Amino acid sequence: MGIQEFTYLLQGLKWTLFLTAIGFAGGITFGILIALMRVSPSPWLRIPAVAWIGLFQGTPLLMQLFVAYFGLPLLGFDLPAWGAVAVALTAHASAFLGEIWRGAIQAVPRGQSEAAHALGLHTFSLMVDIVLPQAFKLSLPATVGFLVQLLKGTSLAAIVGFIELARAGTIVSNQIYRPLLVFAVVGALYFALCWPLSLWGRYLERRLGAGTAK
Repeated sequence: MGIQEFTYLLQGLKWTLFLTAIGFAGGITFGILIALMRVSPSPWLRIPAVAWIGLFQGTPLLMQLFVAYFGLPLLGFDLPAWGAVAVALTAHASAFLGEIWRGAIQAVPRGQSEAAHALGLHTFSLMVDIVLPQAFKLSLPATVGFLVQLLKGTSLAAIVGFIELARAGTIVSNQIYRPLLVFAVVGALYFALCWPLSLWGRYLERRLGAGTAK
């Protein structure tokens, strides 16, 4: 495999990172909303959030990519391939991150909320100043772990013809007829991205666990 083929793989890697960043940023934005709806006392907010989480956690990401790619044009949204993939990844990430953060929010000791109410704090101040900062720390290891899964999940975008790292590897392999070498390089690139993130997640888990034990 020459420099030209390796450069092509790096172009695919660029799109893998781009899709991961878009999906994760969108998942954070909508995941916070889903988490807040999930812990709301109002059933009008809580039930749609439960349904959203159930839908995207209970169906394969591959199917969600197909629905976004082929279904959105039927609704009048003529998106490029990367846009449809980004929508699917954002919806997928929002469901998982929303549930992760819902658990973190509910893990904050209830006594703190009761004390805040006794001091006359409004619900908005309670969430922003007291609950969410603590929930953010509690959810960090699981959030990083999901980021690793999302990065690897972008490889499914190849099924709708989008050329990210995995699809670029397939194209190069078909050109030079050396699949073992090509996908060893592809696997090494995924490993170089995912392994440090996994180590960071485990470090955060140990650090937060030690802090809780104290």
